[in-house]
Amino acid sequence: MSNGKPANPATVAKSLNRSKDATAVSSVVEASNPVQGPNNIVAPTQMTGSQAIVRSLEELGVKDVFGLPGGAILPTYDPLMDSTKLNHILVRHEQGAGHAAQGYAMVTGEVGVCIATSGPGATNLVTALADANMDSVPMVAITGQVNSAFIGSDAFQEADIVGITMPITKHAFLVTKAEDIPQVLASAFYLAQSGRPGPVLVDITKDAQTAQTEFSWPPKIDLPGYRVVTKGHNKQLREAAKLIAAATRPVLYVGGGVIKADAHQELKEFAEYIGAPVVTTLTARGAFPDSHEQHVGMPGMHGAVSAVTALQQSDLLITLGARFDDRVTGVLHTFAPYAKVIHADIDPAEISKNRTADVPIVGSLDEIIPQLHAACRTRFETDPQQDLKPWWDLLNRLRDTYPIGWTETHDGLTAPQKVIERIGALTGPEGVFVAGVGQHQMWAAQFVKYERPRSWLNSAGLGTMGYSVPAAMGAKVAQPERVVWAIDGDGCFQMTNQELATCMINQIPIKVAVINNSSLGMVRQWQTLFYDARYSNTDLNTGHGTARIPDFVKLADAYGCVGLRCERDEDIDATIQKALEINDRPVVIDFVVSADSMVWPMVPSGVSNDQIQIARGMTPEWEEED
Repeated sequence: MSNGKPANPATVAKSLNRSKDATAVSSVVEASNPVQGPNNIVAPTQMTGSQAIVRSLEELGVKDVFGLPGGAILPTYDPLMDSTKLNHILVRHEQGAGHAAQGYAMVTGEVGVCIATSGPGATNLVTALADANMDSVPMVAITGQVNSAFIGSDAFQEADIVGITMPITKHAFLVTKAEDIPQVLASAFYLAQSGRPGPVLVDITKDAQTAQTEFSWPPKIDLPGYRVVTKGHNKQLREAAKLIAAATRPVLYVGGGVIKADAHQELKEFAEYIGAPVVTTLTARGAFPDSHEQHVGMPGMHGAVSAVTALQQSDLLITLGARFDDRVTGVLHTFAPYAKVIHADIDPAEISKNRTADVPIVGSLDEIIPQLHAACRTRFETDPQQDLKPWWDLLNRLRDTYPIGWTETHDGLTAPQKVIERIGALTGPEGVFVAGVGQHQMWAAQFVKYERPRSWLNSAGLGTMGYSVPAAMGAKVAQPERVVWAIDGDGCFQMTNQELATCMINQIPIKVAVINNSSLGMVRQWQTLFYDARYSNTDLNTGHGTARIPDFVKLADAYGCVGLRCERDEDIDATIQKALEINDRPVVIDFVVSADSMVWPMVPSGVSNDQIQIARGMTPEWEEED
């Protein structure tokens, strides 16, 4: 996270690099340019704007980029070919480049980079940019643009991508002069990863790429009005500690911001000190170990009964890097009705946006959580914490009574939950699990045990079908030593499976588990529950008893991947184990599963979380607090 201080031009390259290795960028600078000034400042060198793009990326410490060339970005692809420091991965669709950059960023915390041409190349990045914006993913997209003299003339492949993406990015730049390229790219990287992370678009006209300029590094970053606050205000921290000391039913409501801030260890120490239950949202899975006795589950529409109830019956929400999303709160005015709220977040715009905070704290969680820990230590010396045993007695009864589970199927087909649980168990916590969107996403969040941060990737806020395969590809490029699973649905998989060609050609051996219920499963579930089982346009004809259009095993074979199929419970472990043993190419497993399996628990849309259902028409028997 950013330290919130103004950028020092002499050290901007280091400040922009997310890596813990403080010398990484300066060593790149020294290796790439033998002509150095004082303090690793690169002496001016004559080059084209395109060469300046490539050189700037090298100076910024970028190693891998995902992209697809076209006319308006073609000048940059020529010097890119000569770079010995940038590994360019040619995707089959620009959306795949965007999601791959997301996956890369999410497992490393570094800025993911993608490149596309103007017009349709740029607009194909829109979904990935919107996705990254919703989930606070640091990403820089570089797009080509028509010559500056042609802008506004409806030239071939012209699109106002800056205007299109301004609402869905942290910022969007249009560069029309070659001399501005280093400064804009440095600014883009700084914006993408400082404060609340997010995507930044840099659109560069073709004439800016071909023009001559003097390149020097590092450039001066000047972003008027952009200041990041990282430390919490002492008065607010004291007020928060006062509320924590007085609470009898506190809950640590943990969001994805904890992972973005690399504050998971600080969270664990603080949680153990105050002894409060912890819930981790869909984007925070792994921020706190699932195996920890204080973890009571994932909250929300498909959260654990224990987690949903903990929030509903709490008297204090200690909210860390969460945004009171509608999928967590249900009907907002009925959410946690008895609770006071401490809300800590790097983004001041999130504080009191949906739920008014009694104690707002703006700052970076890797600094705020230790500050809050220290404030509680001081407070508890004179004002001891309340006894939390009655609170834990209630939550433990709920955990024991309503565990996350599933019912066996009645159609002779495999339960999809069982498949996903075994993938997680056989792979282990060091794996990376990337889900598409829908039922399989919720089951992957529920049944894989997450013990570490950055092991769970999914499209949470935007809910983008097609996210899984390219994001898994990006994650595997970033961390080739880890096993990376794309847990996908048969609907999601058909949107971006062309990136299997990218994986095969570039030796990126991801493993794809297609949870094939031959339908758009989550939509079908809602049709079952709320539309009298009228299955309008949700049958995909990919699974059991159909002509299998397409046949996923044959599709995998056509791409040169290993294709496997599993249709019986007794074959699940052996099939997964076989996939784990293949590491020289991608593996695709067609798991044929029941279409009747549903995601439970469930809070139907438009009702209070108090009406959570553990099966169709069944709500838990609520216990009054002791």
